[in-house]
Amino acid sequence: MEEIRHPKDSHTILTDLVLPGETNPLNNLFGGELLARMDRAAGISAGRHSRRIVVTASVNHVAFNRSILLGSVVTIEAKVSRAFNTSMEVILDVWTEDRQTGLKTKANEAIYTFVAVDETGSPVRIPKLTPETELEKQRYDAALRRKQLSLVLAGKMKPNDATELKALFTS
Repeated sequence: MEEIRHPKDSHTILTDLVLPGETNPLNNLFGGELLARMDRAAGISAGRHSRRIVVTASVNHVAFNRSILLGSVVTIEAKVSRAFNTSMEVILDVWTEDRQTGLKTKANEAIYTFVAVDETGSPVRIPKLTPETELEKQRYDAALRRKQLSLVLAGKMKPNDATELKALFTS
């Protein structure tokens, strides 16, 4: 029987402060510092799902929607949104927290792809993922469309074979 996991099994939360050495002259967190934090959270999430060594295959999407100020509390939440054969998509939400009021605001979001590998670096099969909540189901369905789009743009899939993408445009 094949093992099935749920997004909650890979849920990862990283919380940290923005320190002076991590900011630009405007006292905002460096984008590269945030990317490194997101990569760590996504890697932990992917590892929790696969229970294997994982490597970053791609950073599919990053949106720096709000600046993150010096002294802010930053929380990164990561969950696997879909598992394929050896790869998995991880969605990240980045929140800032006002230390005086406790108000949390979504600042950024990202989508990463990781591949599970063995000790020699060769890709290995991973467990399937079954979404449970409505948001998880939406993210699960959208992940296949994103994968097909990526494969079409890379020339690894013919547009006519991208059935999920075609379904968006035909009725």
